[in-house]
Amino acid sequence: MRQFPDDAACLEHLWRTRCSEDGEHAHCPKCDRERSFKRYETAQGRQSWTCTGCGHHVHPTAGTIFHKSSTSLHLWYYAMYLMTSTRCGISAKQLEREIGVSYPTAWRMLNKIRNELMRQDETPLEGDVEIDETAGGGKIRAGDSYKGRQHVVAKMSRRPTIWAAVERGGRVRAQVVRSRSTVDIEPPIFRYVLPTSMIFTDEWLGYTYRVERKYIAHRRIRHEDRVYVSGDVHTQTVEGFFGNLKSGIRGTYHSVSSKWLQSYLNEYAWRYNERSNVHRSMFETLLDRAGA
Repeated sequence: MRQFPDDAACLEHLWRTRCSEDGEHAHCPKCDRERSFKRYETAQGRQSWTCTGCGHHVHPTAGTIFHKSSTSLHLWYYAMYLMTSTRCGISAKQLEREIGVSYPTAWRMLNKIRNELMRQDETPLEGDVEIDETAGGGKIRAGDSYKGRQHVVAKMSRRPTIWAAVERGGRVRAQVVRSRSTVDIEPPIFRYVLPTSMIFTDEWLGYTYRVERKYIAHRRIRHEDRVYVSGDVHTQTVEGFFGNLKSGIRGTYHSVSSKWLQSYLNEYAWRYNERSNVHRSMFETLLDRAGA
């Protein structure tokens, strides 16, 4: 609230971040040179700066998540702050109450932030990388067994599969895949993990000889034998990420549909990757992405 007390302060921040370092001079695409710009007050409240040479308008919000949004910039910035200052995220209902917008508006804002500002990049993982998969959509309850095996199998088949790879002491990549089969879990491994890495998995047969041949080493831990750590062979790091993900979803959102699950994976992967950034706060990092 001190740094961005109103819409004008937020718009000035976008202008200086995206267009003009000194707040006055910027490149004019129409003149194709650096020009002096000035912001004029208009009846429409236009969010633009005008070139003093040719009159061309430059809009700092163009190409961002704020483009053509009727929600004030101040509320957008406040929503990003709330999202990054909470430990496990914030629900759309809570955001609705906090900033005084409708539920569809709050949900759209959070969805935009997750899918555009928190989107995972394509930088591959390296070093010691743990890989695992888990089922989303909650647990199979004990009472389900009384309804018959077909009911349990049908319920399990409806749950989405989450694949994740984690560098020990580093970053994470997570995405929704169709199933735990080899054809679905091998492509993200080859895409997101460098061949010079040592990978650690459990005994699941979906990790075939192709994985072992592509990487310098492949170590397995046998969970079916109740062995969870053997020296440096384990998958505790990636399972810890899954634990944080499921606890956060269960406590904050209660339930997430398969359609939007990837956006929530983006949020929790982004939080995990930014957890050790001692140079910038999560809010500042998110602002940089919003103004990129």
